[in-house]
Amino acid sequence: MTSLAELWLPILLSAVAVFLVSWIAWMALPHHKPDFHKLADEDALLNALRSQKIGPGVYLFPGCDMKEMKDPAKKARWEAGPHGSLAVLAGRPNFVKNLVSVFIFYVVVSFLTAYVTSTALAPGAEYLKVFRIAGAVAIMAYSLGGIPHGLFFGRTARAMAMDVIDGVVYGLVTAGFFAWLWPAAAVPAIPSLG
Repeated sequence: MTSLAELWLPILLSAVAVFLVSWIAWMALPHHKPDFHKLADEDALLNALRSQKIGPGVYLFPGCDMKEMKDPAKKARWEAGPHGSLAVLAGRPNFVKNLVSVFIFYVVVSFLTAYVTSTALAPGAEYLKVFRIAGAVAIMAYSLGGIPHGLFFGRTARAMAMDVIDGVVYGLVTAGFFAWLWPAAAVPAIPSLG
């Protein structure tokens, strides 16, 4: 077992590296551009939303619970569609707050990766052993968590696949830092006489 205190450097450096890689993935590379679409008549939708004076939150449409499905008009509205969800923010996006929040998430993933890896391996563990365990934990954290949400709320298979690919890259980056900076085995204070 390795002390978490010995892993503060790979925790922080892997979080910083993943932050930079994610910035490149979202800002410089083209693979996420098809994930989001513009509406043909965006102004009409924006005006309709403004007239509703809806507050921040996530809305499903058509909004209808199981009791309301007994009403033929509401059932017809449900069957006619379209179906979807709408996330309304409290105001303009605050990119600084969002970036800080994402970085904190990356630190938490790195901390949990450190926790699992430290319970499995002792100081001085081989590079590939550290890489495999840290990589498996980080890849699961970055790649798998959003899949159920995406499946249930209609994200495209392509968008989810791009997120999984990003997560695999983030996990491999995290694994690389943990394997590189894994503590060496302690040298005995008193050499053996044999």
